[in-house]
Amino acid sequence: MSVFFFVNPAYLTAAKYMSNRIDITFQHLRENKEAAFVAYICAGDPSYNASLEIARSLADAGADIIELGVPFSDPQADGVVNQLAAERALKAGMSVHKLMDLIREFRTTHDTAIVLFTYLNPVYAYGYEQFHADAAAAGADGILLLDLPPDEIANNKELTSAEGLRHITLVSPSTPLKRKQMLAAQSEGFIYAVSRMGVTGSQQAPSAGIGELVASIKACTDTPVCVGFGISSPEQAAEVAAASDGVVVGSAIVNQVAQNADKANLAEIVRDFTTPLINATKNRN
Repeated sequence: MSVFFFVNPAYLTAAKYMSNRIDITFQHLRENKEAAFVAYICAGDPSYNASLEIARSLADAGADIIELGVPFSDPQADGVVNQLAAERALKAGMSVHKLMDLIREFRTTHDTAIVLFTYLNPVYAYGYEQFHADAAAAGADGILLLDLPPDEIANNKELTSAEGLRHITLVSPSTPLKRKQMLAAQSEGFIYAVSRMGVTGSQQAPSAGIGELVASIKACTDTPVCVGFGISSPEQAAEVAAASDGVVVGSAIVNQVAQNADKANLAEIVRDFTTPLINATKNRN
């Protein structure tokens, strides 16, 4: 005799989402009233092995999410610091296929959530659906496609067939309310709130209007909001953490890689630089 059980579809959806490391991470942080620390590095910078060890050292230091930049030859949204990182990685032989290997190797030792920070070109050249499937199978959890407007995805069936990665959306201070509501409705994992206008790597401090920006996004969604651009000191990290669900630090970390690329203890240097920023994020009031 066969026995059939009815499973509520809503339960399946919730179970699917809670199996993702990003969602699990933010659930844990909410329970502990902590903000997330998202650390960006360029995969393959200054070499495959060095970037793997840096990623591991950042996870050991307490980073909640590792954001891996996918090296690309024309990173128009990035400033000089991150452009040079991509150039170093490409010269060292980094590729999308090696990125998958790097993620798999990282997963042999660490369970920290991974978000891929990339432009559409490398993903499309690899195969949009195949990239998502392979990256998720390797152990990645999310993706931020810098130059793919979310409202354009619906116009291309090929771009709607990919599963396995949370699609992180970007919101800037100039995003109109109607578009902000649309982006919030589509948001997965977390929303990356750009604290000020410009490209990555600028030495400007975060905008004084961060609290207002985060509040305007949170009025549209329950998805966590993380803030990036211009954060380079523990004081800035603490300030941003107090007003948001997470802090994204990229260029300041990449700059440490650039300045110490030839040193044997590079991963340790990056860890020591980043640890005070992570601690400041966790010690928010």
